[in-house]
Amino acid sequence: MTANAQERSRPAPFGDRLVRLLAGGEVGVLAALVIIVAFFYLLQPAFLSERNIRAILTVVSFVGIIAIGQTILLVNGEFDLSVGSVAGLSAVTSAQLMTAVALPVPVAIFGGMVVGGTVGLINGLVVVRLKIPAFIQTLGMLFIGQGLIQVVTGGHPVYPLPESVSALGFAKPFFGLGWSFVFFVVAAVLADFMLRRTVIGRNMYATGGNPEVARLVGINVGLYKTAAFVLIGVLAGIAGMFVMADLASGTTSIGSGWELAVIAGVVVGGVSLFGGAGTMAGGLSGILLLQIVQSGLVVIGVNSNWQQIAVGVIMVMAVGLDILRRRFFIAGGGRPSTAEPGTSILQTGVEQASERGETRT
Repeated sequence: MTANAQERSRPAPFGDRLVRLLAGGEVGVLAALVIIVAFFYLLQPAFLSERNIRAILTVVSFVGIIAIGQTILLVNGEFDLSVGSVAGLSAVTSAQLMTAVALPVPVAIFGGMVVGGTVGLINGLVVVRLKIPAFIQTLGMLFIGQGLIQVVTGGHPVYPLPESVSALGFAKPFFGLGWSFVFFVVAAVLADFMLRRTVIGRNMYATGGNPEVARLVGINVGLYKTAAFVLIGVLAGIAGMFVMADLASGTTSIGSGWELAVIAGVVVGGVSLFGGAGTMAGGLSGILLLQIVQSGLVVIGVNSNWQQIAVGVIMVMAVGLDILRRRFFIAGGGRPSTAEPGTSILQTGVEQASERGETRT
């Protein structure tokens, strides 16, 4: 074992551990959650009514399903702006398969998932193979998806849907919350376990943190990024179909505006826009915080235009904090870093790989 490896194996001082804890972003989000909830409660006690809490958690479940995929994609160093239109396209396609084509409900739902996964695959292949930036590709796919929604529906809602779909949307199996919340919780737990405890998760962090090091140790960077795009496409489709069931129709407005809400939420939760940093718990906490802010503004009677302003301000502040964390905490162990950014990371990655003597694919 080298001297550097022995140094890394020693327990970190308390100060360094505290800095890493604060740099993770989760502590700040949880503290902000408590403060914001208390603030809105003092202004309007009805904010913590059972009805309002259920409404917040229901919306969080829809957006949160996509946020799971967005967090994984951001960890891999990419992001997707097309998730809202993909959710809507999957929902209306599934609705048309149930009504116009008269396919069985499970087949139609699977068809909606295939649509979402296919869009994700296209995004992934274009970004990875053709080297087109994810911002351009997914922004273009956002407009393509919106256009396809109008083509599929003719600009009109798709209804009536089969009774089983409406029953799924109206069912409240978990403390008055629907099946979308149950799916959200289960998917979040599985995704969190995958990121924290599996080789796949560690390889994803390596892929987003430094793709060159990841390639040197044998990680198929392109495969991981493409798979993450497919996953977020499928999850967006599932979220859209849950909304379709809740509304009992395939409306053209499903998923509208979700892309910015999802990215803002996960970035607020400490998931880095630059890849390789962030946790599932942090990202989903950010989604919850953002929804609490929006709901609180509604409860206290703030104009809806100011809600959009609040989301924009919070997102800019979150990105600024992310940059500061990377500059002062992560890169420099709690102090500003003066080293060449890529050099030390590359040397450390190669050294760790040679010490382990293993290649991960």
